[in-house]
Amino acid sequence: MPSPTPTPFTALYLTKTDGAFTARLRDDLTDDELVAHTGEANVIVRIAHSTVNYKDGLALTNRSPVVRQWPMVPGIDGAGTVELSTDPRWSVGDKVIHNGWGVGETHWGCLSQKARLKGDWLIALPTELSTADAMAIGTAGYTAMLCVMALEDAGVRPDSGEILVTGASGGVGSVAVALLSGLGYRVVASTGKLDEAEYLRALGAVDILDRAGLSTAGKPLQKERWAGVVDSVGSHTLANALAQTRYGGAVAACGLAQGMELSTSVAPFILRGVRLLGVDSVMCPTVRRQQAWARLATDLDRRKLASMTRTIGLAEAPQVAVDILAGKVRGRVVVDVNA
Repeated sequence: MPSPTPTPFTALYLTKTDGAFTARLRDDLTDDELVAHTGEANVIVRIAHSTVNYKDGLALTNRSPVVRQWPMVPGIDGAGTVELSTDPRWSVGDKVIHNGWGVGETHWGCLSQKARLKGDWLIALPTELSTADAMAIGTAGYTAMLCVMALEDAGVRPDSGEILVTGASGGVGSVAVALLSGLGYRVVASTGKLDEAEYLRALGAVDILDRAGLSTAGKPLQKERWAGVVDSVGSHTLANALAQTRYGGAVAACGLAQGMELSTSVAPFILRGVRLLGVDSVMCPTVRRQQAWARLATDLDRRKLASMTRTIGLAEAPQVAVDILAGKVRGRVVVDVNA
């Protein structure tokens, strides 16, 4: 599928040869290269904005075997304008969002001025959002919305009791705090950055917990407190959250910042009827994605979103990736791929 603008474009470019990894900015990528590395994709999107998620951080630093084909253009998220399409659902000029689907892992991604993607992977940009707004939300915010929806589906309501959000100063956590508080929930934020208490209260948290109280092994059943939990941390934190969840409560688990192991018991499930809800954003069905983005367009306070967001250029993304993995990034980072 030829491009209508066969001029070189700029992207982050990852290579691994004989074990030697490099991440660099290339401003001479061609449409032929794009086509060669994107298989049967049928929509070319001129990317306006992308972002750096935790998984992008792993890819850009080669800290984990996230990338499974080389060379790779990273970036699991992108928002922009359709430039060419052979998919009848998408026309030139359509504004679209992409999240997940293995892009940036096995398929060239969106930390680039141009991406060639499958029409099945795209959803229409809600009219209430700009491309910058969409990437301020990104997979992190979209995952947070999926977690909120999972708790709602499990019957957790604003009057059910306190909601715990772990990893609260990160991308998923920040958006989850803002969303839940905006919907009327009483949100308690767990963080290792107690100096971010003012930031989290501004997003809507009514109380702040030091993550140290959750991050080491605890008893399988503990004092009941939480009606619901949004957990992006995993490991001991998730086990303790389960042990503290009230009878009939629910825990939406979507991340592994502390680790992917889970040492717990069946006690919370069979003695308190606690539900552990797995939340996946990568392969989430299109209808559910559309529902989540429609909710984000209406339920997320844009002022709170702006307060948790900063914008960088493509060249700055590798350093932000390092900072994300070191736990130094608060909230969300938008990448203006043309800056």
